[in-house]
Amino acid sequence: MKRIIAVTLTCLAVAGLARSSAQKQSLDGVWRSEGYGLVFEVQGTRLKSFEVTATTCMPGDAAQREETSIDGREATFTTTDGDVFFIRSGGTADRRILHNVGSASDVRIDRIAKLPAICDHPTPNTPQGNFEVFTRTWFENYILFDQQKADWDAIIAANRAKITDKTTPTELFDILAGMIEPFHNLHTYIDAPDLKRHFRTWRPGTDRVVKDVPGGLGRRRLSQTMPTLLAITDREYLQTPLRKWCNDQVQYAHVNESTGYLRILSFSDYSKQPGFANGLTALQTALDQIFSDPKLRALVIDVRINFGGNDLYGVEIASRLAAADYLAYSKVARDPLARKKWTPEDPIMVHPATQPGFRGPVVELIGPLTISAGETFTEALMGRSPHIFRIGENTQGVFSDELDRQLPNGWRFGLPNEIYRTVHGKIFDLVGIPPDLEVPVFADADVAAGKDPAMAKALEILSQK
Repeated sequence: MKRIIAVTLTCLAVAGLARSSAQKQSLDGVWRSEGYGLVFEVQGTRLKSFEVTATTCMPGDAAQREETSIDGREATFTTTDGDVFFIRSGGTADRRILHNVGSASDVRIDRIAKLPAICDHPTPNTPQGNFEVFTRTWFENYILFDQQKADWDAIIAANRAKITDKTTPTELFDILAGMIEPFHNLHTYIDAPDLKRHFRTWRPGTDRVVKDVPGGLGRRRLSQTMPTLLAITDREYLQTPLRKWCNDQVQYAHVNESTGYLRILSFSDYSKQPGFANGLTALQTALDQIFSDPKLRALVIDVRINFGGNDLYGVEIASRLAAADYLAYSKVARDPLARKKWTPEDPIMVHPATQPGFRGPVVELIGPLTISAGETFTEALMGRSPHIFRIGENTQGVFSDELDRQLPNGWRFGLPNEIYRTVHGKIFDLVGIPPDLEVPVFADADVAAGKDPAMAKALEILSQK
């Protein structure tokens, strides 16, 4: 899964940086993000962030400004969790560009006169206050009300009457979860650590592989089922031992003398050392070795089990397969003030890599467990020439980074506030990216018989190239 994290955090500037006094003061003031519902207050060496709606305000957390100067960055900040974000060089006195390291797109911030008046009194930790933060954040940021024909105002009205001063945390959790459960969007969640409860839901019919797994969600819980599924392909098709990199998330073997098999289980946790850069280094090392294979003449990429992670890792892999520049996708975020308005498009490009790569025939295996960054990776392959043929079933249908928010009671919740568009303006939220050829993915009968029909069809197609 993906989350918007770094842009919600507060920043402490460090004295003694190699910058003029004027530069240090140039960020002083109050800034509002374009989309995303964030406000930043800079006062000397401190910057506070606020998660803001028209009726609520929640304070953010803290990060530390790095002392090292990096080309292209006006300032770089590291959070207590190790996330890194920076303000790009340039801009104007009243506009800057903020970038989350590892994110595919930027966040524009504009200077405003003062903090919104709502932030003079942060939203209280009451049942009503928690309900208001949750429902208003959804009202201003969720991207799919119209597509799902959902009357959020009516949903709020029907549930607000249930909220009183005596509403218990358990009752509140059930009310909030019940409001969003009908959307069946895997990028929506509620996490209540004090109750030891977590809510997330699948697109209907796409949870069959994990439906009998306790909790039914997450790569770790799928680990009870996944070895059985992967073993079918390994046993029936792989002719060489699997080589593994990136904490075993990237795997490679041969299915015959000239056809490689690249399995990508996620786009996250690629290094034992935290941070996007360490993961990228691990991935680049893996790709250098994989695509230096002198026997490689055709390739199967398997992301039928891929729980997502970082979009840019997928773009990195796509660059190793590209022979020319092309658009992977464009990203836009919802305008909190207008449901049908969006931030300016951020085009995400694929550029051919100078490192070892592969430009020959490729088939990709996809399915409902191709999720989030697994889907943006698939989208990033769609513009590649020659065409990468997709086999399997529709992907899960969740693309946006999760807009991560906190309630006054300490619970966290998330929802999608961005859409990804192809070069033709098409989006695949809710329905997922379809295959070129539909073949059942991990059907019960196939698993019981030890068969992998999608893999068989992939090899058949590649044999004709």
